[in-house]
Amino acid sequence: MTRVEAAEANEPHSGEDLKPGLLSGYLGPRVRLVWNLLSSKMEAALAPFGLRTGAFSTLALIAANPGCSQNQLAKALGMDKSAVVAIIDDLEARGLASRVRGTQDRRRHALTLTPEGEAFMERMSGVVARVGLPIRGALSKREFEQLLSLLDRAYEALSHGGRVPGAQKERP
Repeated sequence: MTRVEAAEANEPHSGEDLKPGLLSGYLGPRVRLVWNLLSSKMEAALAPFGLRTGAFSTLALIAANPGCSQNQLAKALGMDKSAVVAIIDDLEARGLASRVRGTQDRRRHALTLTPEGEAFMERMSGVVARVGLPIRGALSKREFEQLLSLLDRAYEALSHGGRVPGAQKERP
């Protein structure tokens, strides 16, 4: 390498966008990049509601599955049980969700939204929908539905032990 080439190689990248390099061949890091952007936008949008990170998803899952347990939520959210308990403690303290001890298994708590929690979810849903508008706008309706379907399949593959029979291995 000549001195000129070496000097050019040490110059800072002048373009706005960085090239993905090795990341272009890996699923996890690429999903992480999208997640980081989406997550920061969600956090900013939900800040006025004063919720912990993960609380919207927790409320939405409780709304869709009244009577579910904390363990079921932790598994569905892919979160540590103690983190989910902290979220539920906060939601319960704010009067948005309630925990009722199970009659057959006293260790299990059935979770439901309170009427205040349902109204709160309704107010948040428009805010959350707006966060996803740039992605919706970049895709056709069919592509967006396909993206959701593929994300659901990826979630199922990972939440049920990882490898799906007949699936190709991820590129190194």
